[in-house]
Amino acid sequence: MARTRGATRIGFRWMGSAFLAFIVFFAVPAAWAQSGSQGQQSSNQDIPDAPSTVQPPTPKPPALPPSRQPAPESSSSSATTPQTADQSRPAPPPMPPVETVPPGSIPETVGQRRSPPRNQINPAEDLYKISVPVNFVQIPVLVKDKDGRRVDGLLYKDFTVLENGKPQKLTYFTSDPFQLSVAIVLDLGMPDIAVQKVNQTYSALVGAFSPYDEFALYTYSSAVSQVSDFTGRPEKLAAQLSQMKTVRGYENGPPMLNGPLASGPTVNGYPVGGPQVAPVNTPPKESHVLNDAILRAALDLNKRDRTRRRVILVVSDGRERGSQASYKDVLKLLETYGIQVRAVVVDSGALPGFRQVGKLHLPGQGYSNILPKYVNATGGGEDNPELSRNGIEDAYAQITNEARNQYTLGYSPKAIASNSAYRSIEVEVDRQGLNIYTKAGYYSIPAPH
Repeated sequence: MARTRGATRIGFRWMGSAFLAFIVFFAVPAAWAQSGSQGQQSSNQDIPDAPSTVQPPTPKPPALPPSRQPAPESSSSSATTPQTADQSRPAPPPMPPVETVPPGSIPETVGQRRSPPRNQINPAEDLYKISVPVNFVQIPVLVKDKDGRRVDGLLYKDFTVLENGKPQKLTYFTSDPFQLSVAIVLDLGMPDIAVQKVNQTYSALVGAFSPYDEFALYTYSSAVSQVSDFTGRPEKLAAQLSQMKTVRGYENGPPMLNGPLASGPTVNGYPVGGPQVAPVNTPPKESHVLNDAILRAALDLNKRDRTRRRVILVVSDGRERGSQASYKDVLKLLETYGIQVRAVVVDSGALPGFRQVGKLHLPGQGYSNILPKYVNATGGGEDNPELSRNGIEDAYAQITNEARNQYTLGYSPKAIASNSAYRSIEVEVDRQGLNIYTKAGYYSIPAPH
C-alpha cells in the first residue's frame, strides 16, 4: 500500500513536468509567430501599394464665391451641402471705369451728353447762371508759346481780364475740354483744282471730331446751301461728303476780252451795225457770298446748346463778293452770341504775298481775303496749310483740337447805361513770351422787358 502511494506521487510529478514542457514547446513559438506577424504587418504598412490600373476619381472643383454659386435645387439639398471657407468671403468689388478724358467731362455711356466742365474756382457753381438780366460773359482763351505750341497747366490766378480797360473778377474758370457744335462751311466757288484737292481730305475732316461733337454742313459759291442739319453721327457726315466729291469747281478760265467772240461780229474791230466806237469789255463779276454763308451758319448755331463751344469752320480761299450781309453786321452777330470763326485758307488765299495784297480793299471790287478779319475778331485760330493734301488734313485736326481744349474764363460785368453797347476785352497772362488768342470784345444781349 505504501509502495503504491509513492508510485502515484512520482506519476503526478512526471505528468506536471510533461505538461509544463508541452506549454513551453508550443506556446512560446506561437507567441514568437504572433509577434513576428505583427511586425511584418507594421512594416508592410510603410511600403506603398503598387500602381493601380483604375483611374482615380476626379478632384472636386474649387468652391465659387457666394455671388457666383448656383441656386440650390431644393431646401433639403442646400441644407445638406457643407459650406466652405471660400463661400463665406464677400464678393470682390467691381472694376472701376477707365477714364480716357480729363475729369469732369466723363459721360455715363458713349452717345450721352457729357457733364459740363467743372468750375475750378468754385466747383459748386455751374457754367451758366440764369438771372435777369443775363450778364454772364464767357471767354475762350488759347495760349501758345513763341513756337506755336499750346500752353497747358495755367491756373485762374495767372489770368487777368480787362473789360473797357477795367479789371474784372473771375467767377468761372476751367481747363476741361468742351464738346463742340461746328458748322462746316465749304467753298465750292474756288478753282476746280483747289476743290478737288479739298475733296480728297474729307475722311480726315470727319475723323477730326470726337464722339461727343455735333456738326452741320453748308456750301456756298454764288448762293448758300445747307447740305445737312446738326447731327452727332459721323457716318452721316461722311456719306454727305462722299456725294460731294463729284462737284466741280470753277474752271471757265480767264474772261475773254477781245477777239471775234468777245462782243459779237465786228469789222476792223468795230461792231457791225453799231456805233463806230470800239467797245470796252470788262470781265464778269462773279458772286462769292462768304458773308452770307457765315451769317446763315451763325443763325443756326445760335439755336444750339450754350454749354457747347460753337464754331464755324470755313474751308475757302477767303474771297468775298456780292453778299447781301455786310461784314460789320455779321461780325456783330458773332460777337453777340459768342461764336468763333476758324478757317482753313487754301489755294491762292494761303500764299503769304496774296494775303498782304488782300488787305487792300477797293470800293466795288470786294475783298480778296476777308477770312482773317473774322478769325482775329472772334478769337479763332486761322490755319494756312501747305498747298498739299497732308497740310489740309493736319489743319483739320489742329483746329478742332484747339477749339475743344481752350481755357474758359467767365465773369459777371457791372451794368452800364446801354446794354447793347460794344465792350472791348483784353486778356493778360502773368508769364512772359506767350501769345494769347481770344475775342476782341462782345455785344451784350439786351435785357428782357
